[in-house]
Amino acid sequence: MQRMIKIAAVIPAFNEALNIEQVVLRINNIKSDTAVVVPVVINDGSTDDTKTIVEGLDCVGLHLPVNLGIGAAVQTGIKYAYQNDFDYLLQVDGDGQHPAETILEMVSVIQEKKMDVVIGSRYINKEGFQSSFMRRIGINYFKFLNSFLLGQKITDNTSGFRIYNKKAIAILQNNYPDDYPEPETVVIFKKHGLKFCEHPVVMSEREGGKSSISFSNSIYYMIKVTLAIIFSMIRKKPKT
Repeated sequence: MQRMIKIAAVIPAFNEALNIEQVVLRINNIKSDTAVVVPVVINDGSTDDTKTIVEGLDCVGLHLPVNLGIGAAVQTGIKYAYQNDFDYLLQVDGDGQHPAETILEMVSVIQEKKMDVVIGSRYINKEGFQSSFMRRIGINYFKFLNSFLLGQKITDNTSGFRIYNKKAIAILQNNYPDDYPEPETVVIFKKHGLKFCEHPVVMSEREGGKSSISFSNSIYYMIKVTLAIIFSMIRKKPKT
């Protein structure tokens, strides 16, 4: 009898009371004869009803005592997947933008292309919601910066819809950046010799609530992440 593949769908959530139930339900609606997908919600110290809603859902709920930020929330999910021997981890935003129905497609891509990481990109086929104007400026900036530094073009460095195999999970559980970590993790992939690529996906606009990235902090975000990327490039390879 073939062993079922275990996939952790890690969902960082801060004040996502309007969206988190639908995100978990869509993941739980995924059916497969060869894989089981487990929603793992990381409630990042939410001050709304997120915790109460998560506790009533069919999912693993991990509740951080205070808001630690996206990096700490995702790393908590990565550590959970590592400690519980999941075969793959797929990061999914809690705002409903990411296409949960393509999780098994992402698994097929990482297997068939023999990758360690696959990043879902909205900019390969340019379908669906293309993000806000300010965020697109940042995305294009990081596309240029990481392409220049790493010699590999990634069109959607800020995408939080990405899948990791066991090798990547083992590395990232000890080496995951803090704030706005997605562009910096691409540097970590390269430094550790992980094989990574992109796969086209269609994303939707946030279904409710508001993004944590506003116009006022976009410039600060770009400067901070640029410095983090440069420091990641010049310091010694992090431990595994």
